[in-house]
Amino acid sequence: MVKYFLKITLLSFFFFSCSSNIIEKLDLEETPTANNSFISAVDISYFPKIEAYNLSFKDRNNSSKDFLNILKENGINTIRLRLWHTPSDVNSGFSVVKTFSQRIKAMGFKVWLTVHYSDDWADPAKQVTPAAWSSLSFNRLKESVYNYTSKIMSEIHPDIIQIGNEIDNGFLHPYGHIDNQSDFLQLLSQGISAVRNHNTTTKIMIHKANPSSADWFFTIVDHLDYDYIGLSYYPKWHGKDLTVLKNLLSSVSNKFDKEFILAETSYPFTHAWNDYTNNVIGDNSQIIYPDYPATINGQYDYLKEIKTIVKSVNGIGFAYWGAEWVAFDGQTSSNGSSWENQALFDFNLKATKAIEVFNED
Repeated sequence: MVKYFLKITLLSFFFFSCSSNIIEKLDLEETPTANNSFISAVDISYFPKIEAYNLSFKDRNNSSKDFLNILKENGINTIRLRLWHTPSDVNSGFSVVKTFSQRIKAMGFKVWLTVHYSDDWADPAKQVTPAAWSSLSFNRLKESVYNYTSKIMSEIHPDIIQIGNEIDNGFLHPYGHIDNQSDFLQLLSQGISAVRNHNTTTKIMIHKANPSSADWFFTIVDHLDYDYIGLSYYPKWHGKDLTVLKNLLSSVSNKFDKEFILAETSYPFTHAWNDYTNNVIGDNSQIIYPDYPATINGQYDYLKEIKTIVKSVNGIGFAYWGAEWVAFDGQTSSNGSSWENQALFDFNLKATKAIEVFNED
């Protein structure tokens, strides 16, 4: 009330001597801004490769638009990108990721890097040390993790950075296998230190895949200096009961003094295919059926429920994996997409209904 009274008094006093611009400025300073803190993310790591094929993506009204603008118009505020050390081609390599990161930052997106510390896919089944580091001693490997992460921070400046990807069994094997707990923690600490020593604004995530063993895993890393707990959830691999998922996420959220993000999820809008590349999902035994069928509406309902669950356990965001991975190389390609029926764009490259979830409460 006092603040309001003072403001009115000041405006009255200066009404004839101050310009209207000053009055407008005072009013703007009292206007609350929207809360955009919830992380609405998509992983579109294949997009720099797909973009070269000059596909015509369409929005929900079936109008052709720039792919990234479609994402932004639908409430997506964060782009997740994987980073491989020395991949066999340029995609997901440092130069491509750096350039793409600069572009999406210029559009107002936050950049979330999932650093695999490998030359190829790193996940619970494999965590292969980059070839350039394969013969290093443990001490030299720690130095390499620190220096490489420092380079990422200096040149890409991510808003969120994962030290490893789905590190259920550790990373940088064999030294960093989780069975070698001391070495595993030292390697994680090197990556964390490199981030903290370069800035205090980038958020650090530790990401594992399987939610069922999250309590055990995050107890091991609990003393480390990081910000976000990241977990994956795919019905095919992590169970088809969303009540169980909610209880697991709630337990993690309540036990550990960290903010929680669902780092990966996806769902099919069909069991059909649009190229000759074998798909990861192809029948009802792999999804939550019949509650969430492989249809346009089923994909939407699934993602809406996932967002509801994340918010109900005080999660601060989620990411949809493979939003862009359409059948980009033609219908007869055997080296195209194994995910085109789980993308957020249908076989005609029109945004599916599920993209609307990002803009909804």
